[in-house]
Amino acid sequence: MEEEQNGAHHGRFDDPDSTIAENIEFLPNSEGKKPRFTDFEGKTSFGMSVFNLGNAIMGSGILGLAYAMANTGILLFLFLLTAVAGLSCYSIHLLLKSSGIVGIRSYEQLGFRAFGITGKMAAGIAITLQNIGAMSSYLYIVKSEFPLVLQAFLKADTSSGEWYLNGNYLVVLVSLSVILPLALMKQLGYLGYTSGFSLSCMVFFLSAVSICHHHHHHHCKDIKTAYTIPILAFAFVCHPEVLPIYTELRNPTQRKMQHISNISILIMYTMYFLAALFGYLTFYTNVEAELLHTYSRIDPYDTLILCVRLAVLTAVTLTVPIVLFPVRRAIQEMMFPNKTFNWIRHVAIAVILLTFINILVIFAPNILGIFGIIGATSAPCLIFIFPAVFYIRIVPKDKEPMRSTPKIFAACFAGLGMLFMIMSLSFIIIDWTTGSSSALGGH
Repeated sequence: MEEEQNGAHHGRFDDPDSTIAENIEFLPNSEGKKPRFTDFEGKTSFGMSVFNLGNAIMGSGILGLAYAMANTGILLFLFLLTAVAGLSCYSIHLLLKSSGIVGIRSYEQLGFRAFGITGKMAAGIAITLQNIGAMSSYLYIVKSEFPLVLQAFLKADTSSGEWYLNGNYLVVLVSLSVILPLALMKQLGYLGYTSGFSLSCMVFFLSAVSICHHHHHHHCKDIKTAYTIPILAFAFVCHPEVLPIYTELRNPTQRKMQHISNISILIMYTMYFLAALFGYLTFYTNVEAELLHTYSRIDPYDTLILCVRLAVLTAVTLTVPIVLFPVRRAIQEMMFPNKTFNWIRHVAIAVILLTFINILVIFAPNILGIFGIIGATSAPCLIFIFPAVFYIRIVPKDKEPMRSTPKIFAACFAGLGMLFMIMSLSFIIIDWTTGSSSALGGH
């Protein structure tokens, strides 16, 4: 961190329209200390970057956390959440430091620097799978919740099979009218406004949840503690988005980007804790894996709860374009390296991705369980394993020998990731074999 202090001057940048070339070396500037990123000139402000990253973190995880707290109790939950937040910050530190050394802000390119084409493909595929899984779970929420909300607003009858009360039509409609236009933005920075709105929807969700203290006692279900750890461990997955956001940051320094990440994680940490706490206190006898369904059991036509559900739907919908961004970037790096920006390709990739996810959500919702397995594999890679091993390979041995403290820490971190992966996978497999169909909270 020490050499970050002199972030005073910034070099000129290359044409922002070119995608990151394989072999851009950073040009040493007069002091020769700080990397001068030649890949892109960012224009996005600090605050907008925080909104975008916070939005990327938020995800559907917030809905699964009350369930996690009901399993662990408040103190253990708080301890685990804190640990995971700290680990996520450290992980981002590793990514940022590696990209500072290489001079390129791209997960795939870090992989390329560390392990050649294998590393690049590994990072690209993990990001693609992780984020397609996330987008599917968000759109699945839209498909299952939106019809209920509309029905209640219109005070319609369930039996009247109007097309606009059909989740399949609605999810396509939302994808076309809201998600696609936002996903076509050329830069993430423009999405800062929708991210801010999305986060404020979640704040509304929280404040409403905290007001709704109906204590309805139901019989407690047999809840599996096993799920808590995966739900928590992946509560702050935003690693695919960190480097794209760093790329677009105005006056980028490692310290500034680390602050953005820490603040985003802190905001989401607070929101997660409050959401879980209120949800848990409100229905402490029976918390299901989805907060929303618990509320709807009380009074589906309660206006406040309707607004809450609408707010969550909005938040989840507006997160999709942010999560789609790194997938498109990964696909471009894997399939079309060294190509300059091209609108047709840019649009085509977004359209193909959204079409694919819509088809999954509409025609094969049962397959979504596979994303539990995929998530349990890709998330530990993106959070723990890749940042650590890329760091160990990228930081030169003369700077930090293999036995140096930072590298030993990184190696332990990678080991922790392997542990998380084995745990989550075994929980899922045990769950499948015992035949219960409890849902694992998404992103």
